[in-house]
Amino acid sequence: MTTSSIRLTQYSHGAGCGCKIAPNVLESILATSLAGPDDARLLVGNHTRDDAAVYDLGTGQALISTTDFFMPIVDDPHTFGRIAAANAISDVYAMGGTPTLAIAILGWPVGTLGPEVASAVVEGGRDACREAGIALAGGHSIDNPEPLFGLAVSGLVDLNRLKTNAAAREGDLLYLTKPLGVGILTTAEKRGLLRDEDRGRAAGWMTQLNRIGEALGRLDAVHAMTDVTGFGLLGHLAEVCTASRCTATLTFEAIPCLPGLEEYLDQQAIPGGTNRNWTSYGHHIGPLSERQRAVLCDPQTSGGLLVAVDPAGTAAVESLFREQGLDAFAHPIGTVGSAPGDGPLITVR
Repeated sequence: MTTSSIRLTQYSHGAGCGCKIAPNVLESILATSLAGPDDARLLVGNHTRDDAAVYDLGTGQALISTTDFFMPIVDDPHTFGRIAAANAISDVYAMGGTPTLAIAILGWPVGTLGPEVASAVVEGGRDACREAGIALAGGHSIDNPEPLFGLAVSGLVDLNRLKTNAAAREGDLLYLTKPLGVGILTTAEKRGLLRDEDRGRAAGWMTQLNRIGEALGRLDAVHAMTDVTGFGLLGHLAEVCTASRCTATLTFEAIPCLPGLEEYLDQQAIPGGTNRNWTSYGHHIGPLSERQRAVLCDPQTSGGLLVAVDPAGTAAVESLFREQGLDAFAHPIGTVGSAPGDGPLITVR
């Protein structure tokens, strides 16, 4: 067996962050651990459903600790490894931190897929770590019926630069650093619907590091950050609103999306995770069209950063976007509103 002759996605029932446990089910699982940290130095734990745990080192810095892994979302082993690693490292960037070290998590069907395939996956992860400037220093592996790969990542952040999902403020403007639609395109590819001009487009975004988060962390105008992954934009924005005790309004036409989504949606290339997401949190969302729901609940793998910015600091944020080649994302997609009342948590106009 060669790495070029296999289709990794046929060996798993889920794909990328689309195989995450649905938000409402996860809430039931974690019900006993959401009350808040029981250690005064544990600054961020499960209680706000943030991207990573954060522990005060007592030196003016904090340790960021996170883990993320999933089953293949693309067929190429090396690309799968890069995507999984970029996705895991993103959690550190989403806290405004600097990644320092990673260890690998590998589950592999050793009787079905050869070691050379697993090696290509790990090497893809190592390449992503190398790009982030960190070592892939070891890890753990098990014999597993389905292939899975990911990382546990550590990072550091100055306490006064820590960004969480719980500090958005009324009047903040919302920005997104990658386009939506990864789940739709990868579903279209699995069903043989993907156009030639769209091949590799989703993978190109999924392998891109969210390194801009480290720079955004140094800006006082950035009040809150999170990354958009398996729960879709609406799910992760709902977490921000809940943690920050606010509401939000999105302008749908301002939200960046991958090209070609209309055609694929017409062909019903909708991941199963989309409906699971809507079932979990749709009751918090104002009226949507079917197209809006399909896009805004689309499970993203290694998606972009969702950033809440003080209006007085938008010029600096947009300048940073342009410096890092993200010109197409240097505009707000919505606003943060007042505390929740009887209306929806999120409104889309």
